[in-house]
Amino acid sequence: MYRTWFASSRFDEISTLFKATFIGIFIVFSVIFISDFLEGVESPNRILIFIYWFFIFLSTALGRLFIRSFQRNLLIKGIGRRGAVIVGYNEKAFEVHNQILEHPALGLDVVGYVAVNQENIGKNYKGIQVHGSLTQLVEIIHSNKAAEVVIALEREDHDLLVEVISKIEGKGIGLKIVPDLYEILSGQARTSQLYGIPLIDIMPELMPEWEKKLKRISDIVISFIILIITLPLNIIISILIKIDSRGPVFFKQDRIGMNNKEFKIYKFRSMYEDAEKNTGPVWSTKDDPRVTRIGKFMRQLRIDEIPQFYNVLKGEMSLVGPRPERPYFVEMLSEQLPYYKRRLKVRPGITGWAQVKHKYDESIEDVKVKLRYDLFYIENMSLRMDIKILARTVLVVLFGKGHYR
Repeated sequence: MYRTWFASSRFDEISTLFKATFIGIFIVFSVIFISDFLEGVESPNRILIFIYWFFIFLSTALGRLFIRSFQRNLLIKGIGRRGAVIVGYNEKAFEVHNQILEHPALGLDVVGYVAVNQENIGKNYKGIQVHGSLTQLVEIIHSNKAAEVVIALEREDHDLLVEVISKIEGKGIGLKIVPDLYEILSGQARTSQLYGIPLIDIMPELMPEWEKKLKRISDIVISFIILIITLPLNIIISILIKIDSRGPVFFKQDRIGMNNKEFKIYKFRSMYEDAEKNTGPVWSTKDDPRVTRIGKFMRQLRIDEIPQFYNVLKGEMSLVGPRPERPYFVEMLSEQLPYYKRRLKVRPGITGWAQVKHKYDESIEDVKVKLRYDLFYIENMSLRMDIKILARTVLVVLFGKGHYR
């Protein structure tokens, strides 16, 4: 209920309020019912809880409608308005500008344009000037005291999107994108709207602070429990690895984690020792000849991943997130896929949306598909999403579908 209200529909807000209050009251009712049942108390007055809920919903809904109306009236009168910079100087940019002018209740004032093409610098639309190019974006935002940036680039300029995001991210500036630039998500991202114009919200805070803390606590508790429970199995697997082939029990490899920080990932060794000695870094394949006999068994049941719970315990990884990649491949893929380093904004995971939806990376096309799933996860991160992925992971392991690398 406390997310941004930018151009929010009052009907949407009231329906969300209805759902939130109903769930809360249902929990209260259930707790009281169970308590009465355990204590042998019978009461015909439990229905009063739902009457209480009705008045809670009604009073809160009326209160929110009043506050929103009061808020919008203040914005229309010029109190609390925010400046907006539009990146792009084209028909889409003009359409957004026109809608902002037509709806003063948005509380936005276009204070400037930022051009992609040098020839547009100095031009103006409805009295608002093109102040400069993308290299001057941050200076233009600060000098015009802008709080919002709307990206309205042409399709052929979509590669500049990452540059714009990287310049603004972490500076407390609201960022919205006219959707067709975000083809890499194939229409899967959440959208808001500006009176009929769909916009994609790019939020600097990917998860609320309380969810981040709860996610980390869950990582610590679950990884610790799994490491304790699997200790007997780990001992047996260690013995089988030593019997099956020459080399260490554990496989350590450099991977790139959150904020481009390098760490060592741990696995049970499933390949022959020095498997990449003659080939250099290469991706795994489904029937990789470098995999040992016990390695095939471990990979099928995902047992080789168990040591990674130690990485989770240390805070280098999470249970759910994009899979960490090797430095060599990160640099290579970042050159070919401009969005790739966006994955490094979050803690990497043992499993992820891409792992339950797609197979091994055997080509650059597989990486592109997985990147789309990873970006979808990053833009929609939540505890609910994590639980959904963990549930799907269990099904993947049980039925032998999907792959991890």
